[in-house]
Amino acid sequence: MSVMPLAGWDREESPFHTGEIAIQRRLGIDEKMDRAGRRGIRTYMPDQHREFFAELPFILVGSVDAAGQPWASILAGRPGFLDTPDERTLTIAAQPLPGDPATLVPGAAIGLLGIEPPTRRRNRANGVVTKADAGGLTVAIQQSFGNCPKYIQARAPEPVETTPGAPRVSPGLDAADRALMAATDTFFIATAHLSGDAGSGADVSHRGGKPGFVRVEGNRLTVPDFIGNFMFNTLGNLALEPRAGLLFPDYATGDLLYLAATGEIVWEGPEVASFEGAQRLMRLDVSQAIRLPGALPFRWSEPEYSLALERTGVWMPERS
Repeated sequence: MSVMPLAGWDREESPFHTGEIAIQRRLGIDEKMDRAGRRGIRTYMPDQHREFFAELPFILVGSVDAAGQPWASILAGRPGFLDTPDERTLTIAAQPLPGDPATLVPGAAIGLLGIEPPTRRRNRANGVVTKADAGGLTVAIQQSFGNCPKYIQARAPEPVETTPGAPRVSPGLDAADRALMAATDTFFIATAHLSGDAGSGADVSHRGGKPGFVRVEGNRLTVPDFIGNFMFNTLGNLALEPRAGLLFPDYATGDLLYLAATGEIVWEGPEVASFEGAQRLMRLDVSQAIRLPGALPFRWSEPEYSLALERTGVWMPERS
């Protein structure tokens, strides 16, 4: 690879869209984040990101279907299945798993999260699908930036052969779904704002916490939003387009639970104050659940929890 300088944002308009800027302004950090975004967000993938992606055995993807519903997905392959023939192009030699609801066609917006749980490294890229066939995808990169390691649980993946069960599709959550989410320490959320502005597109983000950080009541989830990088990619999208797609992996069984939901931001009040470490909350109402039994082609080591979680809480059980 040729060595490129780590120049920042090379366009006059902001790297953030109106929803992200509105939240930054609400918190009085819009000018600070404009400067930080222009330094840290690029219109190409720097060499260190290209090398990092090439070593990964999986990638998280955010996409939007024909009805406008975002979905979070995982694509997997042998290290090297992610390649960057140049700094503005990423190829993915994989397709979504059978039963995955993602719609990945030429012209589709796509969000990408490269994450390495054993080291807690993660880098982000957003762009547009330019080619899609049985061999995989080609993506034109529009944004590339790093993320901090906070809230990521260190666990090592071991590739395994899988024999997935039949998908289960339902309009809501069952007892097994609720048990998985109530015990989880990690999930992924896809959101989108497709205005065509420089900062718009599809996004997929990581959310981590202590087991018990997701509260499940019927088909409603309540999740704390901890202090982060102040970009507000997820919340900025939700402020303009409330639909979201969630992906909950079951690290023990390999099940994948995909959810379509509608979200809102809870900015303040007793619920926010009651959750240690919460800056605000996301409230998500589930309208569809898809479970792919045994579909995740990895088994995982026991987690080593992020030290950042020491300053966060869990939801207290409901009293009967």
